[in-house]
Amino acid sequence: MQRKEFLKKTDPRNASKLKIGIVVARFNPDITESMLAGAREVLAAWGVQDRNIKVFHVYGSFDLTYAAGLIIKKQKPHAVIALGCIIKGETDHDHHIASAVMHGLTDLTIKHGIPVSLGVLTTNNLAQAQERSRGKTNHGAKAAEAALDAALLK
Repeated sequence: MQRKEFLKKTDPRNASKLKIGIVVARFNPDITESMLAGAREVLAAWGVQDRNIKVFHVYGSFDLTYAAGLIIKKQKPHAVIALGCIIKGETDHDHHIASAVMHGLTDLTIKHGIPVSLGVLTTNNLAQAQERSRGKTNHGAKAAEAALDAALLK
């Protein structure tokens, strides 16, 4: 097989047949909606059809695990992208929330065999969150790339 032919058949940017679920926390909406926009840009660039993208909103990052599980069961996507933002406060509450979310999303991936991509920012302040949710450091876009890479492994 010619190298060009091989690359054409294994091009990771051809995700046109994939169904993708996105769950977005409404808490810190200026951050999470920017991450959603970044994820949508990547999905479009990889050829995911808009009709194959389902977006669901939940209150906060803690609720992402439950919603991602429902999306997997009811929508049967090839991957789920979880987007949220946890900013450190005066207590260590952020560590507990972040740990629960990360373990929950990992457990869903293992249990269902469907990649659930972690696009949850854990920052010390709003400025860090803004920096990581825009432009080339948009972690929503990075989470979408990770989800597509994993989904295309099948």
